[in-house]
Amino acid sequence: MNDAFTFVGIDVSKDKLDVFIDSTGQHLTVDNQAKGIGSVLEHLRPLSVKLVVVEHSGRYERRCAVELMDAGLPVALVNPRQTRDFARAINWLAKNDRIDAKLLAEFGRRVQPRLSEKVPENRVELDELIRRRRQLVQMRATEMNRLQQAPIKSVQHSIEKLLRQLDQQVQDLDHRIAKSIENDDDWRGQSQLLQSVPGVGAVVAHTLVAELPELGKINRQEIASLVGLAPFARESGKWKGKRSCFGGRAAVRSVLYMATITAKRCNPVIAAMARRLEAAGKPFKVIMVACMRKLLTILNTLARSGQTWSPKLVSCS
Repeated sequence: MNDAFTFVGIDVSKDKLDVFIDSTGQHLTVDNQAKGIGSVLEHLRPLSVKLVVVEHSGRYERRCAVELMDAGLPVALVNPRQTRDFARAINWLAKNDRIDAKLLAEFGRRVQPRLSEKVPENRVELDELIRRRRQLVQMRATEMNRLQQAPIKSVQHSIEKLLRQLDQQVQDLDHRIAKSIENDDDWRGQSQLLQSVPGVGAVVAHTLVAELPELGKINRQEIASLVGLAPFARESGKWKGKRSCFGGRAAVRSVLYMATITAKRCNPVIAAMARRLEAAGKPFKVIMVACMRKLLTILNTLARSGQTWSPKLVSCS
């Protein structure tokens, strides 16, 4: 590794950025605003920056990452769990914002995670609309549970009023999401393609378009792992534990779960697989995960081929 290259770690919080520049040993603490990010860029421009590592931090990292990318700097957005596992692996136990920034720079130098690409503005908008819809649906479910437990009429009326407002907001967001997808030729085509599969409706298709742009671009093993539907081995010597799935994109798994419930009734490929697993005595959870993975594989195949649903086309997926 050429020591002349600079690796930068940026620890992000709501109000500030802690920055460590490894080639100079310099620490910076600036506001997480345009002026503060501009100050960071001034320090980095004279340097030969190989990589800037930024942790995902509840979307507070977006402005910083976008402005660094716009300035032509190589940026890697990484999962905080990866960096904490890396810290434990190298016995890096201390933790505060300044130390975390230094850790990120060290993670970049040793691991060199893949570069992140700038997300187009229309995709950011679609992602935010999908995210807000999901929040409203969760709020609606919570209020419906409260309605069942409400002891007096006045409380029931209050909850019912809020439920009507939430229903209206969800409908409004559905229209805006549909319009955003309709206005983009690629998104519209992919959404129509996905909805040709029995069990996949507009909500599922729109969520996949927004939150799984890799669909159709990687193989079935990679897409299953990305979503969190790939079982990982747990074996050591003669001991063999049960394989389990973890990680991945929870929002995508949630919509795939609901789609699979429907697909078990109306999709011949998924229904046949479910019946076969049930006959083999597999538990419900195992059946659902296997069927979700099969449905995802089918969708990945169609997105890659550009062909609409056909049982014969996906029978070997």
